[in-house]
Amino acid sequence: MDNVIHAVQDEYADDYAWCYGCGRLNEHGLHLRTGWQGEETITVYTPLLEHTAIPGFVYGGLIASLIDCHSTGSASLALHRKNGHEPGDEVEPPRFVTASLSIDFMKPTPQGVRLKAVGKLEEVHPKRWKIHTEVFAKDLVCAKGMVDAVVMPKSFG
Repeated sequence: MDNVIHAVQDEYADDYAWCYGCGRLNEHGLHLRTGWQGEETITVYTPLLEHTAIPGFVYGGLIASLIDCHSTGSASLALHRKNGHEPGDEVEPPRFVTASLSIDFMKPTPQGVRLKAVGKLEEVHPKRWKIHTEVFAKDLVCAKGMVDAVVMPKSFG
């Protein structure tokens, strides 16, 4: 697991911290963590050998999970900041779910390399954000994704 200082996922309530991708309480999960890097968001992760598609390359489903969880975490960060808060403020951030996810795989993603997801945010509605994410292996853009993230409905709780 790679670390991001002040990750929003560290602040999610225990009831919502079980996601396979970013849930800190899921002992079998990826434990993805998303934080600010200037006005963009960042998640870093080094795939494990079991995330292999074919020898030497990462499975595309892992890339999809990285983009998905990075994006919902990014939306949470953005709305939390808009509401005057940052991770660590001891105010629970809003939780988002994915309304849509699209990915363009640009290049095969090499195995054994730290991946970095970088997000740019666009507010669509007070409860809906569009996140444009690029996944890098070193300086190579391997995938580009777009997620429409919406505030988690009350029915989920």
